[in-house]
Amino acid sequence: MTIGSSFDHPAHLGGHTPEPDSWTARYPNPPDLCFDYRRLLEQPGGIGAAADPQRRIAIIGGGIAGLCAARELVRMGFERVTLIEQSTRLGGRHLTLVDKDGGSPFEMGAMRMPFFNLTGEPVKDGRSLMAYYAGLFDLKSSNFPNPGTPWVTQTGIYLRDGCLEGSVPKMLLWDNPTGDVPPPTDTLYRVHEKWLRFAKRICNVVAQYFGTSKWESFWAAMVDRYASLSFRELVLLDPTPEKVTISADFGGLGMSREESRIFYSIGIGDGSWGAFYDVCCLYPIRTAIFGFSSNLQLVHGRVDSREHPLPAPPDSVHPTDSRGMAFDPPAWLGIAALDDAMMYLPIPEKNESLYQHLKTRPDGLYMGTSVTGIRRHLQGSVEVAMEMPDGSTSLEFDEVVITIPSWVLETQVQVEGFDADVLPFEFIDACKQAHWESSCKVYLPLDKSFLTEGQAIPQIMVTDSFIHDVYAYQYGPGYETDCLLLSYTWEDDANKLMAFSDVDLVERCLAELDRILIRCTNIGKPVSPYVDVSNARVQRWLNDPSSHGCARLYRAGTYGDVVRLMAFNRNHSGQAHLYFAGEGYSADAGWTEPALRRAVDAVIHLASNTGAAFEGGFSLERYPRYYEPQD
Repeated sequence: MTIGSSFDHPAHLGGHTPEPDSWTARYPNPPDLCFDYRRLLEQPGGIGAAADPQRRIAIIGGGIAGLCAARELVRMGFERVTLIEQSTRLGGRHLTLVDKDGGSPFEMGAMRMPFFNLTGEPVKDGRSLMAYYAGLFDLKSSNFPNPGTPWVTQTGIYLRDGCLEGSVPKMLLWDNPTGDVPPPTDTLYRVHEKWLRFAKRICNVVAQYFGTSKWESFWAAMVDRYASLSFRELVLLDPTPEKVTISADFGGLGMSREESRIFYSIGIGDGSWGAFYDVCCLYPIRTAIFGFSSNLQLVHGRVDSREHPLPAPPDSVHPTDSRGMAFDPPAWLGIAALDDAMMYLPIPEKNESLYQHLKTRPDGLYMGTSVTGIRRHLQGSVEVAMEMPDGSTSLEFDEVVITIPSWVLETQVQVEGFDADVLPFEFIDACKQAHWESSCKVYLPLDKSFLTEGQAIPQIMVTDSFIHDVYAYQYGPGYETDCLLLSYTWEDDANKLMAFSDVDLVERCLAELDRILIRCTNIGKPVSPYVDVSNARVQRWLNDPSSHGCARLYRAGTYGDVVRLMAFNRNHSGQAHLYFAGEGYSADAGWTEPALRRAVDAVIHLASNTGAAFEGGFSLERYPRYYEPQD
């Protein structure tokens, strides 16, 4: 997913500067809620202090949302937090595979992170939770080599079997060292310009309103205008005339059918958008306009200048859960280092890590444990049934935070005892009807000579072939090999690859890329001599039993369901004693920042429901509400 990845206009713009005592976020940042979560967490003491430290709290899911929620609850002083994870590793869709022979790590899930920093501002100064934790945990990052950006030596574009511009098959080559060079050929330029015209026009208006008293009504007007349109419809829709007065109606991109077909395959030269053509157009608008596509970073991990992991706590080397069961130790590399640090680095206010805190109790940490049921009792407690390697058991809790994806919740967990007043049917339907996108990644170790000797093969390639997007990149010279993301696909493009075994898929993808390169008269050489097929890695997120998909998106006309998921903690958690956290209950699918924001949202409401004392003059009255559109 590379929507808008070369579009940094929001980061160039900035916008309204919030007042010193305001909790509103600055632009760019996600549109709802317009709230400075970083300010809340970076206070001494964090969110606040627990009023009932002995309250029993379960966190279901050990991905980044579950770890964040658990850490911040322990930081507040809640003593009886239990973390339950189905697999034997932490991190969820943060999946960094580490080569024990010294090759570069492979990011099988999330791989490019927005920090919401302004242009010229240090990455870790971005007003985001990702930036806050990256600074707190000393995570190293670098500019991600997205197609068409200055961080790439050359981007190759291969459409219609190389004959988009003429009958001789060629790879269209895009060099953009300064960041303002348009893609090659007049056809691609027209597509590029129509997107930029639309996006910049919205950015310029949003920057005036974001964080002001008028923002919520303006965003509500944008939702009302665009929530019923698919991205495909937006691409074909004519733009509205330029107006002196500010309006939330910008029309569409105004592309022709032919331009739309090209845009389907390459976006603005940065990867296929076809998998998202039939989702609600609010998703690409949110992604490209509100900072998710600016200054994207490759997270190297908690490493030094030579890419060696920094000293780690001794108890993280051979971790065991509360029953003594061993689980995967941290490697401190890639984006998974964020999860590692969340678990094993000390919480300043506690002088211990989350791991140490959980391990002090016999029911603090359960790894390799599946939750099979959640039952509400009449007195208000919530029973959680669990299946462990050595049998089944159940525990009662006062509050339960659910971070597992909605499809996993529906198919693997029996939820009982919640009437419609506390768990509305509309919320249950929104979970059942959620649209989870499939995604497939195929990685190969890449010989370092590929990037260091100025090969004729482009570093990044965008194609309309079944392999789709190809990325060659490196973390640093300290690794024995670099990375080749041989094929990166979403939705139907990923589903068509499901029939092949991993070995067969790797062979087919490599053969197809070689065919493309040799066919192109301006390339004429294969990539296969530079790769190690024996160490290939394939990840298909739809088949992952802990995920059932890679990112939860939404169709046109269903944005109201998304808001119901997001607003549950505000509207119903006090009665239900359930809280929903993670990217699966957000409107910004596939990103780490909304997973963190949803985790903190759950902690805020749990704290409020249990009478906690907030820090810094914050109160729930100063926390904005979601705009809930009428279906």
